[in-house]
Amino acid sequence: MVKAYAAQTASSPLAPFEITRRAPGPEDVQIAILYCGVCHSDLHTARNEWHNTLYPSVPGHEIVGRVVAVGEQVSRFKVGDLAGVGCMVDSCGHCASCIEGEEQYCENGFTGTYNGPDASGGNTYGGYSYSIVVKESFVLHIKHDEKELAAVAPLLCAGITTYSPLRHWRVGPGMKVGIVGLGGLGHMGVKIAHAMGAHVVLFTTSPGKAADGRRLGADEVCLSSDPAQMAARADSLDFILNTVAAPHRLDDYLQLLRRDGTMTLVGAPEHPHPSPNVFSLIMKRRSLAGSLIGGIRETQEMLDFCARHGIVSDIETIRMDYINTAYERMLKSDVKYRFVIDMATL
Repeated sequence: MVKAYAAQTASSPLAPFEITRRAPGPEDVQIAILYCGVCHSDLHTARNEWHNTLYPSVPGHEIVGRVVAVGEQVSRFKVGDLAGVGCMVDSCGHCASCIEGEEQYCENGFTGTYNGPDASGGNTYGGYSYSIVVKESFVLHIKHDEKELAAVAPLLCAGITTYSPLRHWRVGPGMKVGIVGLGGLGHMGVKIAHAMGAHVVLFTTSPGKAADGRRLGADEVCLSSDPAQMAARADSLDFILNTVAAPHRLDDYLQLLRRDGTMTLVGAPEHPHPSPNVFSLIMKRRSLAGSLIGGIRETQEMLDFCARHGIVSDIETIRMDYINTAYERMLKSDVKYRFVIDMATL
């Protein structure tokens, strides 16, 4: 049995719980979890806000730890290696998306690190636990310095969620890129877009975040609640990464795109955004898109990119028994910018 923290119902607080992990098979890697990031998806799932939660629910898909056992067919990891696990632990492996390295779009549905269901019909349990067993092909190498491990953990979700669309839409030098929101996702978007060489414009409703936005790599900060500041940036951006997970007017940002510009949504609000005006799109051949995490190959690419550029998440490390308070603070955006659980406190 493995110690963990779980929600038993949508209304119950997370509390100590014991789970069973499978013994490592020939292709499996067993990881002792050192740190696990706290993602807004954890809260959505624990409280069944997406109406698909399997209970008991053990959240956590921003996992960093050390390999403690490997199966006989494992070739890329050895005992003692640092390793990471993100949002997926399996996929069908044979559909077009899987073959192309885009397992997050598996046409038969990928297996989430938590809230499965897994292939046997059971539930998968995530990183709010002492250890996890994962197929080697879904385990990632960590190349950051060991002292940065806690701050690396959120890269496994927040990092790849922002890196993937920036990479897909070829963000780089000479481009002007907007990042909407400066939270757990947005602060990673600013850092990564800056490291890619883009001119970064941060859009925030909080005047107090301007200095922090510039510290993180923004070249400009626009107060999105100020119509004059927004109007001054009309038709000026090549790409916008919108990280806000609350309903808002997309038209306010679509007007900022140049001809052929794209705004990509990565925030997932509980209620839909107001529908955009079609003229915001057709008059400039603009595009409105969405993006979901990244495949395993691209997630490894992101981790290597962040290691080369010295990028980690800005975090507040917490004890496991603080998780329910952390959820309430997260709802109030009272964290800069990601909670990470020290699993030694479990």
